Amino acid sequence: QVHLVESGGGLVQAGGSLRLSCSASGRPPFTIGVYAMAWFRQAPGKERDIVAAITWNGRSTYFADFVNGRFTISRDNVKNTVYLQMDNLKPEDTAVYYCAASRDSWYGTALNDYHYWGQGTQVTVSS
Repeated sequence: QVHLVESGGGLVQAGGSLRLSCSASGRPPFTIGVYAMAWFRQAPGKERDIVAAITWNGRSTYFADFVNGRFTISRDNVKNTVYLQMDNLKPEDTAVYYCAASRDSWYGTALNDYHYWGQGTQVTVSS
């Protein structure tokens, strides 16, 4: 059983920053060290969309077009944690943000490329 737990969401004013964290655990022990990881988001009434993804070793990353250089994805395989640093936040970034883990080492951009999901953390950006 794999558990992904997101943290770091909250309410922030437009132009502000948040850092999301995703901590992985499981029984038997689950290590993210060989798997691609990603962040998705879902706003009310909208589909869940990919925000960013990262390969198992962190050497390659992907960002959705709407990120436009504002976010950074990183990972610490020793801490079994993935991060999403979000800067210059906009009201349209308001959504529930989900962490996802693949069983592959290279990332995909579709929902079904990911096999494990967290419960999500709310990010609200006020204007």
